[in-house]
Amino acid sequence: MEVLTKTEEKVMQILWTIRRGFVKDVIDQMADPKPPYNTISSLIRILEKKGFVGHKAYGKTHEYFPTVSKLAYRKFTFQNFLTNYFEGSPEKVVSFMVSEEKLNSEEVHRMMKLLDQAGNTAKRDGHAE
Repeated sequence: MEVLTKTEEKVMQILWTIRRGFVKDVIDQMADPKPPYNTISSLIRILEKKGFVGHKAYGKTHEYFPTVSKLAYRKFTFQNFLTNYFEGSPEKVVSFMVSEEKLNSEEVHRMMKLLDQAGNTAKRDGHAE
């Protein structure tokens, strides 16, 4: 999998939302001013070459659909972000968010509860050391 450009990502966000559609359907979901048809058609073909989009042909018309799930791309993007900006350390991400005041104490408390629950599940399932 590879990182998408901002514009490619916008198109994928639309395809993930509508699930299937023609170029016109993608353009209809975009903000004004609408980009030219040929621009979006070319972007979708690039996404298809990259393996993110598939199509079903109806004569010369193509209906497009995502072949990579939003969750799979989210995982890939987050891992990339973690590796490239925080040396692969989730702790450094949280520390950064706290220092930048992006997390308040209530959110930190909720995160700690989630971590406790995950730890208890791992122990119960025999995955803890």
